[in-house]
Amino acid sequence: MEKETFIKRLVELRMGKGVSARDMSLSLGQSAGYINNIESGVNYPSMAVFFYICDYFGITPKEFFDTEISDPGKAHELLEAIRGLNTEQVDTLISLAKNLKRQ
Repeated sequence: MEKETFIKRLVELRMGKGVSARDMSLSLGQSAGYINNIESGVNYPSMAVFFYICDYFGITPKEFFDTEISDPGKAHELLEAIRGLNTEQVDTLISLAKNLKRQ
């Protein structure tokens, strides 16, 4: 993933969560301008902080990089909700999702 795409994804996820760059930085235990520095292209997070960022959003690193899903937290929540459903129930959800997509 290119740096610009990484930054765009970080901003998208942060805005979707409705949190400021400052608040996110502090929640991650970083300086107040940490996320702003990443979003402005000054710095890249370390691998450890990247994992903290994923935890902060409640997503996996794979979900972070899957830019086709605009809200990976909700997708993750949906997958968790599906666990334990029987085949007929899952088929019903698939049919519902396809119908919603057509609208």
